[in-house]
Amino acid sequence: MNVRIITDSACDIPQEEAKALGVQVLPITVNFGAEEYLDGVTLSNRQFFEKLVESDTLPHTCQITPFQYGEAFRNLAGAGEEAVCITLSGKLSGCWNSACMAAEDHPGRVSVVDSESVSIGQRILVLLAVRLRDQGLGAAEIAAELEARKKRVRVLALLDTLEYLKKGGRISPAVAFAGGVLSIKPVISIQKGEVALIGKARGSKNGGNLLTQFVGESGGIDFSKPYALGYSGLSDALLQKYIQDSEPLYKGRVSELPVCCIGSTIGTYAGPGAIGVAFFSAE
Repeated sequence: MNVRIITDSACDIPQEEAKALGVQVLPITVNFGAEEYLDGVTLSNRQFFEKLVESDTLPHTCQITPFQYGEAFRNLAGAGEEAVCITLSGKLSGCWNSACMAAEDHPGRVSVVDSESVSIGQRILVLLAVRLRDQGLGAAEIAAELEARKKRVRVLALLDTLEYLKKGGRISPAVAFAGGVLSIKPVISIQKGEVALIGKARGSKNGGNLLTQFVGESGGIDFSKPYALGYSGLSDALLQKYIQDSEPLYKGRVSELPVCCIGSTIGTYAGPGAIGVAFFSAE
């Protein structure tokens, strides 16, 4: 039986790339005031950041509903397929719960996996699912492999500004002001499905060094599995600078580094200028 990989747009896999991979990406709804968009369909990542920097208030996202997941799952019957549905962290959104509710109508046909991650962390788990599907594994087998291996997914990111964390109520205006004056660059991670602050540095260079340090402390990169680098905003210049500075991590190990743009789910709070790495730890 053929296996369909289904996920949501928080994975930051563009629709065109998803089509080439044979992955169905369901778009999350993004609202800027009264304006409603479908993430990655009627609103590109570039358009999102253009609107974000022009807006006085943060946009908000709406989870994919059980009905929307149900529509995707109902198409399986006619196609003679089974599915693995990989959602962003259940602690960050209700998508996982919605998918589980919809899957109840398709016993034995749909396996739902909480990625316990988001953005590029979710992305590399989806890419691993694609690899396992292409190796001939069934949906239940793929889901079991993902459940076992997702504990080794590491997501680390360096933020360029505290402004959007302030707007989102994640930190106080006083902390944001002090951080701006001191040029504080926070390093965040996804831990047990939630965003956690794991370090702070003064200036971008020290921040990049701290990010590289945390990569090593997280067990190093398993280059035999998918990995990704990401950036937020309209330019990847900061990420390219980080890649140059962290060359010892990759030199001689890989021929290319996959780079993607971080989208609305994390970009809303990270703001422009963030850079991140996602990988399966080697230890």
